Amino acid sequence: MPEILSFLSRLDAWSVLDILIVAIIYYWILASLQGTRAIQLLWGVVLLALFLVGVSSVFQLTTLRWLVQNAIPALLIAIPVIFQPELRRVLERLGRTGGLVNRPLGIPRQSLVRTVDEICEACTRLSERRVGSLIVLERGTGLQDYVDTGLPVDGLVSAQMLLTIFFPNNPLHDGAVIVRGDRLVAATCILPLSENPSGEDLGTRHRAALGITEQTDAVSIVVSEETGIISLATNGRLVRRLDGSRLKNTLLRLYARESGGISLGVSNWGNQKAREQE
Repeated sequence: MPEILSFLSRLDAWSVLDILIVAIIYYWILASLQGTRAIQLLWGVVLLALFLVGVSSVFQLTTLRWLVQNAIPALLIAIPVIFQPELRRVLERLGRTGGLVNRPLGIPRQSLVRTVDEICEACTRLSERRVGSLIVLERGTGLQDYVDTGLPVDGLVSAQMLLTIFFPNNPLHDGAVIVRGDRLVAATCILPLSENPSGEDLGTRHRAALGITEQTDAVSIVVSEETGIISLATNGRLVRRLDGSRLKNTLLRLYARESGGISLGVSNWGNQKAREQE
């Protein structure tokens, strides 16, 4: 108790601020790793280190204590290699939050509404026919690396074009379609698969939809070939069982929330149209 009181007596405003900043940094890193295999690996490393330190201290094992002490610097060097995908995702998120606010899809309001309408119409018709498809919407993070893995299209987004691309037996129906602004830039693109353990029961198309949103700020829309269910993935999370109206409202609310007032009216427009259809 005297030691605790002595410690508290030495605290000042700057010390409290210092502690809070460090706590926020650790919390942010752990929150970014939550739901990935990295968090399990991290807990494994921590538990192993605590076990070895405890054993060496209790039983006075000098050699083991020396090994643990000298392994710590090597572990600090190995951490960036072991957690490379997760650290990359954390830094990309930091870069996105530190940048200027981007307009949704990088296009004006009218083009945004038309593009969302065309995508939702295509997804609805693909769902009715149970045709598998994967559409990725590029936002702040460039997807040129993934565009280069596919075939260039560079056409205005339309429901007819999407239906044609994903038509069964069409050479372009495999892989993902990437949309940049109001342009469909490439088809048959190869995406990274999600490594999230919770997605192990998903098919390859859904894992790819999750994987691209784990590594970038893109939004992906996937239609199941087996069930016709429409799903939307963003920030490594998958929302399933959407219909055309819910998909449209979800997309418009997503862009309105991230872009401020410039597309808030678009979101209201989408809600009004959904009410009219009902």
